[in-house]
Amino acid sequence: MESTPQIHQRGGQGEVSERQVVPLGALESLVREVSALWGEYLDSRDVDAGDDFFALGGNSLIGIKIIDRVAQDYGVELSVRDFYLAQTPARVAELIEQGRTRA
Repeated sequence: MESTPQIHQRGGQGEVSERQVVPLGALESLVREVSALWGEYLDSRDVDAGDDFFALGGNSLIGIKIIDRVAQDYGVELSVRDFYLAQTPARVAELIEQGRTRA
């Protein structure tokens, strides 16, 4: 499996920090899982990695439900702010992976 270094920009403050290298296959699998999870809460839609949560009809109640499921399924607590700023399954998967590496 390939690995690539990832750079993460925090809170829009321009702080850049390196994070642990994640195998691409593992991250891609997680993105698919997050996309499927979103689909469960967004009227069984097919959700792609780059789809915008709000453009798909997401709202605060659905967001909270997804955040709770992420905590249950992956053991990672996402803040509401981080979830909303992430906006896509791909970015949420990156947040989950970051949370896993910190644990």
